Amino acid sequence: MAEQARPLDALNRARDKRVLVDLKNSKQFTGVLKAFDIHINTVLDDAEELVDGQAKRKLGTVFLRGDTIVSISIQ
Repeated sequence: MAEQARPLDALNRARDKRVLVDLKNSKQFTGVLKAFDIHINTVLDDAEELVDGQAKRKLGTVFLRGDTIVSISIQ
């Protein structure tokens, strides 16, 4: 039987890859996933805020609180 992957394992595989993060307030950020912890607090490098799928502004390195994150997907 195949071993079940845990959510943090999926995030580990996404480290150093470009991800899209959706927040509870409907904002979206894209950037390179650099770090996260067990609370899914997340650090992105080369981050950009997206509005309607288009880059609105470049932010550089950002910290996103885990309790505001709805989803994280690899781009």
